[in-house]
Amino acid sequence: MFVIPAIDLRAGRCVRLVQGDFGRERVYDEDPVAVAHLWQERGAPWLHVVDLDGAVQGLPRQLDLVARIVRAVPGMPVQCGGGLRTLEHLEAAFATGVTRVVVGTAAVESPDFLAEAVERYGANRVLLGVDARGGKVAVRGWLETTDMPAEAVIRAAQQHGIRRVVYTDIERDGTLSAPNFDAIAAVAGLGVSVIASGGIASRAHLQRLAELVGVEAAIVGRGLYDGTVRCSSPEDWWIESDADERRR
Repeated sequence: MFVIPAIDLRAGRCVRLVQGDFGRERVYDEDPVAVAHLWQERGAPWLHVVDLDGAVQGLPRQLDLVARIVRAVPGMPVQCGGGLRTLEHLEAAFATGVTRVVVGTAAVESPDFLAEAVERYGANRVLLGVDARGGKVAVRGWLETTDMPAEAVIRAAQQHGIRRVVYTDIERDGTLSAPNFDAIAAVAGLGVSVIASGGIASRAHLQRLAELVGVEAAIVGRGLYDGTVRCSSPEDWWIESDADERRR
């Protein structure tokens, strides 16, 4: 399993929210491009970039900044999400040079859109973003919680070719309280590759995630910025499970 640093964008700055609450914002850096360059220097294998303004407004608002981030880290794959709700939005996002896109609200509200996106760009480039609050999927920048269980949304998306899911437990996100291991294990048990997010505060948390079959990566934000998770060299971003060590 590998670790992916998160860069959340709001009004052009690198920020973190607590439990998706825009009133509980912490600004970590005024220059997200410099932050991206730092993570590349430290050997991160991927970047996860989220346009928070786009997520709330329903269309991408910071693609120019995303493009600058991509140019600043040549050779480093970047995945991005936030407000990508039409095929035109996806086309514009890919035009910035990102490798993968994450779709959430539109995938939940329009299965036909998801099917067409996967058909056009492929399952390796289109990821399903599932943001859950109390087990139910939240949409529109996490401002609205539906009555749809996360697992039901994922099963439906699998019918349209989705193979990889970014799963975030909103109630854990930005809290450093620990991931929702049970929920993550349940999602991984559906047969999708899971990128887990929310609440990761230590290497022990990462190690426990690595033991879950089907979890291929973990997105870490506040833990990296506050220094409770330290990744300063290329090998630090890779977490071996006990099974990996036994095979060696």
